[in-house]
Amino acid sequence: MGSDLKFTKESFTGFLSGVIPLRHSDSNQPDVIKLDQLANSIPKLLLTNKIRYVVDNLDKNFFSHDLTSHSEAEIKLFNVQFSFLAHAYVWGDENPATVLPSSISVPWKKISDLVGRPPILSYGSYCLDNWHKIIEDEEISLDNVALNYNFLAGIDEDWFVTIHVCIEDAAREAILATLAIADSFAEQKVSDDALQTHLEVINTSMKKVNEIFKRVPEKCDPYVYYHRVRPYIFGWKNNPALPDGLIYEGCYDNQPQLFRGETGAQSSIVPTLDALFNVVHERDELREYLDEMRTYMPPAHRQVIEYVEEHSTLKNYIDSNDTLKSLYNECVNEVTIFRSQHLQYAADYIHSQSTKNTKFGSGGSVVRGTGGTPFMKYLKKHRDETDSSKINS
Repeated sequence: MGSDLKFTKESFTGFLSGVIPLRHSDSNQPDVIKLDQLANSIPKLLLTNKIRYVVDNLDKNFFSHDLTSHSEAEIKLFNVQFSFLAHAYVWGDENPATVLPSSISVPWKKISDLVGRPPILSYGSYCLDNWHKIIEDEEISLDNVALNYNFLAGIDEDWFVTIHVCIEDAAREAILATLAIADSFAEQKVSDDALQTHLEVINTSMKKVNEIFKRVPEKCDPYVYYHRVRPYIFGWKNNPALPDGLIYEGCYDNQPQLFRGETGAQSSIVPTLDALFNVVHERDELREYLDEMRTYMPPAHRQVIEYVEEHSTLKNYIDSNDTLKSLYNECVNEVTIFRSQHLQYAADYIHSQSTKNTKFGSGGSVVRGTGGTPFMKYLKKHRDETDSSKINS
């Protein structure tokens, strides 16, 4: 099994692990058992407004045992569980909490350091490490994937995340083909026939991704997503609800920290393809934000992006080959379609919902994404920049 901490070509199987994430730890350590119980109780604790009461009554030394005996898979599980618990605590009442108790913040900080990401719910914890198959010997699909943990246990929340799990699986072949192309440039063993094969794989893979992405509205309603799902995944950077950030009691000298919320921009698929196709995004607020998002990715995933960026000179290489140019443009078009669909969802699921009055509130700025950035004009700009990367015949 490949590690999320360090990229090695020999063990890398895509951004979605080939090994199903743990749902529970087999450890008989009392705090591990308690954490598991708490994480599984989050929907009920939010429903009854008891989440803060329960967390506030945890022992100050909760989860202070030695973590070295746990496997990487267990550490990732603990990170998922603490991430959900912390976000439920912060956003699970009428007013957001400004201090995260040390019983949660101290172990979470240690665990997040071990997974190489900041202590906040990230795409890795919300999606990549948070699913299982209903029937283990069947393929990953929207008919066979469910979440391990959620906030309110609603169909809209689960569907929204499992869509992304299946996207990551569908993109696996595209990412592996991308790495093969980058390898060929790195080793100076580029073959037109091999490039054609790899580009055909990428094109087919991304078509599958786009077919899955189109299905978001089937079981995820924009109103429910905006008012019942989205508020729990906000972060505490550029968020008017927590303008000074969040204090992690017992960590960072008790100084408030500013971290971005969970967002699909923390997926490594599109940045890796941008790197392969040498797509250039002019510097703007979204590009700076997307660069920052790499901090929230598993270390091995951002290393993949950097590897492809360093070695791919695909666009220049194929400029004189009409067959490869056509395939290149078809692949870029699929990325453009993906970005267009994302732009449409941003309009339907966020922008249009922000104008509606509701008793539920927004959980954060109504004009910003969950990551804390104004998005509409920049999403369109980046979509157009992708499309303009096509090579003229």
